[in-house]
Amino acid sequence: MVMKPHTETFTIHTDLLFDSKKKAFVKDTSITVAPETGLIVKVYQRKDALPTTVNEPDIDLRGKCVLPGFVDAHTHIFLHAYSETPSINQMRDESLVERVIRATNHCRTALLAGYTTYRDLGTEGAYEADVHVRDAVNRGIIPGPRIYCVSEALASSGGYETRHENRIGGVQVPRISDPCDGAVGVTAAVRRRLGAGADLIKFYADYRKRALRFPASQWPDCPGIMFPPEQHGLQGERSPNLLLFNQEEMNAIVAEAKTARAPVAAHASTAEAVTMASKAGVTTIEHGFEPMKGTKAMQTMSDNGTIFVPTLAVVELYLDVKPVLAQVKEAFDQGVKLACGGDTGAFAHGDNAREMELMLEAGVPLEEVLTAATLHGWEACGGDWCGRKFGWLEEGCAADLVGLAGDVREDVGNLRKVEFVMKDARVWKKDGEAIGMV
Repeated sequence: MVMKPHTETFTIHTDLLFDSKKKAFVKDTSITVAPETGLIVKVYQRKDALPTTVNEPDIDLRGKCVLPGFVDAHTHIFLHAYSETPSINQMRDESLVERVIRATNHCRTALLAGYTTYRDLGTEGAYEADVHVRDAVNRGIIPGPRIYCVSEALASSGGYETRHENRIGGVQVPRISDPCDGAVGVTAAVRRRLGAGADLIKFYADYRKRALRFPASQWPDCPGIMFPPEQHGLQGERSPNLLLFNQEEMNAIVAEAKTARAPVAAHASTAEAVTMASKAGVTTIEHGFEPMKGTKAMQTMSDNGTIFVPTLAVVELYLDVKPVLAQVKEAFDQGVKLACGGDTGAFAHGDNAREMELMLEAGVPLEEVLTAATLHGWEACGGDWCGRKFGWLEEGCAADLVGLAGDVREDVGNLRKVEFVMKDARVWKKDGEAIGMV
């Protein structure tokens, strides 16, 4: 049975709270919220001691480490871990019904892990179904994070598609991008995505578009290609990351999106793609794992205020992550703003905190990582274009709160010990137990 939320304001009391705007922990702070609007109506620091027991409907989170709800800035709700099922089989073979059911479970899991917002960057073959899952969450039909989605990402013709060798007889597979070419073509594609209900635009600045030149074996006992060039995970000459759009096309994508007040995310692995997409004015760069040293990539991101979402959690599945961690730390040191998004879905929803752990391993200070996972997530989703404020805690912001079992400054393992979750002033998890979920 779904529990009805309180209708009157109530107050959450904390003794350790992370302020993502100050990038600091503050003490003895109370937050009054209004369920009718889902917003914070008052934040104040207590001068007088609270009684030992706090009466309902107020909530006592003293003893917990409280933060704004986490934002995962790069997710795919229709994907489950590649260690379970390879991406090609999910996109090509799983039914839409199965994928929607899985997405529903993923939304619930994410919310209980403390993620109150998901920026979902492509359905990977499920067309515009993310728009409708978003609406189901917003209508209160299923529990989940608030979702900002792209429906389908944009790519040039043949640039990002389900690769298969047998096209004889009109064999069809689900498309995994909206193919478009030229300044006029990409402008039309942006309009298609926005017309379909997308919150933001994603395009592939580069990808491995020549994968069928030396195709990988796709089924058991498929004969392998003899003497192919070397390939190491996501990098190599067998299937290199190559530009999909020129500068004029990238500029046109961003210009059309921003005319409609929609942010833009660019998949960019190479330094060249990072530089061009940043120059075009994208909101975020996704991945950026190939070497940038000796290029203009980091400086261009810094100069243009581009947010870097390095997706370290997926990179570590395929590459030696240590050089990538060092590159992220260098970007941070050069003033590039970071947001946390792991490409969640390629690894399990619920393990989202892995991205924060890897940023900490890279040497990014804890307070900066927590800001990347909250306030900067809001900015990655579009900031003032989001239609709602979240990622920090002040009057007028969404009442999104996460309570961890202990002080994350003493043990970063507490990032995975989520005991309390509130989204839009509704409690979904308390004392470690789900509330109001079937």
